Amino acid sequence: MNKGAKKTLIKLVVAVPLMFAFGFALVPLYDVFCEITGINGKVFQSEYSDELVTNEGRPIALQFISTNNENMPWTFKPSEQVMKIETGKYHTATFYVKNTTNKKMMAQAVPSVAPSNAAEHLKKLECFCFEQQVLMPGEDAVLPVKLLVSNDLPSNIKNIILSYTIFDITDYSDEAMAHNLMDME
Repeated sequence: MNKGAKKTLIKLVVAVPLMFAFGFALVPLYDVFCEITGINGKVFQSEYSDELVTNEGRPIALQFISTNNENMPWTFKPSEQVMKIETGKYHTATFYVKNTTNKKMMAQAVPSVAPSNAAEHLKKLECFCFEQQVLMPGEDAVLPVKLLVSNDLPSNIKNIILSYTIFDITDYSDEAMAHNLMDME
C-alpha cells in the first residue's frame, strides 16, 4: 500500500466515526436550539394531564402532517388527515409507517405544533416520537399518539396542526467501514 492510500485510509477511519457522532448529535442539538429560541412549538409529555380532563370541552380540529427528512425512504403518513376533537378529553391518533428498504433501519420522529401558542395546551401522554422506531426490511407498523388539549386553549384557536418529521438515525458506520475495507482490497 502506498503512502497516499495509507493517508486516505487514516482519514476515512477518522472521518466516519466523526460523521456518525455529528449525525447522532443533531437531534439533541435541534431540541436545545428549539428550547432556547422558542421556535417549533415543541410538545412535551405531561405528568399532570389527569388534572386537565373535563366533561365540558369545546370542539376543535387537529390536523396531522407527516414529512420524511431528506434521504428517509420510509412510507410515513397519518391515518387521518384531520380529527374533530373536544378539548379536555383524551384522544388517540395513529400514523402508518413502513420500511420500504431491504435493510433494518432506525428512525426518530420530531414533532412540531402550530400555532406555537397552542403547544403549551397540547399534552402528549403517549407518542411514538418519545422513542426510536426500529423496523426490519418491509415491516410496517401503526404508531399511536395519545393526547389531550387543555380547555385553557385560547378561544381564538379553532385548529391545531401537529406535524412530525421522521429522520433516519440508523448507524451505518459499521456497514460503511466494511464497504471501505472491501473497496481497498
